[in-house]
Amino acid sequence: MTNPLLAEWDTPFALPPFEAITDADFAPAIDAGLAAARDAIAAIADDPEPPTFANTVEALEQADATLSKVLGVFFAVAGADANPVREALRRDYAPRLAAFSAEVTMNPQLFARIEALWQDREALDLTEEQARVLMLTRRGFVRAGAQLEGGDRDRLRQILERLSVLGTEFTQNLLSDEREWALPLSDSDIAELPAFVAEAARAAGDERGTGPVVTLARALITPFLTFCPDRALRRKAYEAYTARGANGGATDNRAIAAEVLKLRHDRARLLGYENFAAYKLETEMAKTPEAVRDLLMRVWSPARTAARADARALEDMLHADGIDGPLEPWDWHYYAERRRAALHDLDEGEIKPYLQLDRMILAAFDVAHRLFGLEFRPLDVPLYHPDVRAWEVTRDGQHMAVFLGDYFARGSKRSGAWCTTMRPQKKLGGEVRPIVVNVCNFSRPRSGQPALLGWDDARTLFHEFGHALHNILSDVTYASIAGTSVARDFVELPSQLFEHWLEVPEVLGTFATHAETGAPMPADMVDKLIGAATYDMGFQTVEYLASALVDLGFHDGPPPADPMQKQAEVLEDIDMPRAIRMRHATPHFAHVFAGDGYAAGYYSYMWSEVMDADAFAAFDEAGDAFDAATAARLERFILSAGSRQDEARAYVDFRGGLPGVEALLKGRGLVEDPA
Repeated sequence: MTNPLLAEWDTPFALPPFEAITDADFAPAIDAGLAAARDAIAAIADDPEPPTFANTVEALEQADATLSKVLGVFFAVAGADANPVREALRRDYAPRLAAFSAEVTMNPQLFARIEALWQDREALDLTEEQARVLMLTRRGFVRAGAQLEGGDRDRLRQILERLSVLGTEFTQNLLSDEREWALPLSDSDIAELPAFVAEAARAAGDERGTGPVVTLARALITPFLTFCPDRALRRKAYEAYTARGANGGATDNRAIAAEVLKLRHDRARLLGYENFAAYKLETEMAKTPEAVRDLLMRVWSPARTAARADARALEDMLHADGIDGPLEPWDWHYYAERRRAALHDLDEGEIKPYLQLDRMILAAFDVAHRLFGLEFRPLDVPLYHPDVRAWEVTRDGQHMAVFLGDYFARGSKRSGAWCTTMRPQKKLGGEVRPIVVNVCNFSRPRSGQPALLGWDDARTLFHEFGHALHNILSDVTYASIAGTSVARDFVELPSQLFEHWLEVPEVLGTFATHAETGAPMPADMVDKLIGAATYDMGFQTVEYLASALVDLGFHDGPPPADPMQKQAEVLEDIDMPRAIRMRHATPHFAHVFAGDGYAAGYYSYMWSEVMDADAFAAFDEAGDAFDAATAARLERFILSAGSRQDEARAYVDFRGGLPGVEALLKGRGLVEDPA
């Protein structure tokens, strides 16, 4: 029988035929994809005809079509719905895929053709997009070792294969720790929690076949830490959450982190760079470690000052409760919520019924419709898990994309939230529209109950949907530059920018409706939510910046023999407030150690925030959060353009200039507003 992953997909919108795909299909399909790609690469490299853009660069763009088709499905499913077979496949194929990538980029005949085109580029009469793709292709080959020879080339190949293995192990260890731990709650424990937290704990227990539990899913553990009055239980849950990847035994990630950092440094040195940060940042907007550190430290000082002032107020509340000693990290969420309720008259338990998951999805869709004319139609099609939903995205009756939403936490899903594409947009070889997936980890409701979100959850939904729009609206010829295939410190601009529309009062007024009564969120509650938007921002900024500075410290210099010691040294150097811990400690810092994507690049959220604050100001200046002309510029220069041109130029074309850090500080409430 034909492997369904390799067959032509005669399905609606050429979606993967999930009902026909089994785990046994993945390995032979990946093998077939690798074989086809190797044959295609050999044909390009050995072509007797002189190199042209079409027979070399465009051919290379299409050489791995089958492999990309198969891996797009496999990695999306394995990341969101892991099982032992899929985890084994990831371990087995990680080094093989890395080896194939190295074969391509270190193929001397292939690189010679690309180099010849590069040297003759002025005479090729290329379009702007083609010239950009040629530059990026050559740069990618050079940075992957195409110009290395002999032993250096072999050593780099070994490093890349080993890094792929370690990244997979790091991810799977973390998933194992998150999947195995649970804190049982007694009836008396449950009675002390708000109803929505109690229901989430019961639902988590239902999934495990037990009574109510707290798991390490962020959507459950954060509200538990926020509302549980039992300090001992808070400490137990908090320490389990922060110990992920550092529990000893087979799932401990500390030795993996040390080896990863050493191999990355060796890789950078082989390629002629002083360290991995210098290598990584060369192609980003920031360009240098010094520029990154300057940005982070300009925000660090006011953020730490604000956090220390908040810590004093929270510690006073702790002492007023008759508890001696200092404020501890497991106390922060609990007392910060009590203080927020007092300062802003806001109760999370009263807010949450207005933030229904289904209504927040509709809100994100409506904003996309008002800004970009997109329409979303539910699809009834087979998908990879019963939780997943699908929509067709259209504009003016034309198909734009298929959007999948996978929203609930489960044991088979790694923590966090992300956006991926099972199929990217492209025009080369015929128009192909994307399949875009948003994955979140919201608390699952009990049967028959609506799913309710916290405010941070709703922001996460909007954030990931901003990434989805970057892929949905993509309009380029070449898949290699489509959608989110941009500089790492630019990729978060669309996602963080889209978060701003959640705070537009008319959006909340329309879509934030009570789960039981259907009544809209009262105007005064909307005002309080918006007014409290920068509450506790010192804490949020400090925990993020600490992680970003540790990441930079790991990569901007020789690799530390003991990453945990280096982490401690960085935190001491910046005078980290004792009651706050970094958002992602080293053993569970998946952004940095599960792959190279955010390595020496975790700062990118803040680099992008400098732009997103300024970008939303363009709508403020137009006097309308849905101003059509501003939205059209945003789509033209950023959301549809992929990496068609340099990211700084793209932003300047949209906004007229690059912003400073002042808008970010103002947006976070870390400076006095002169007005």
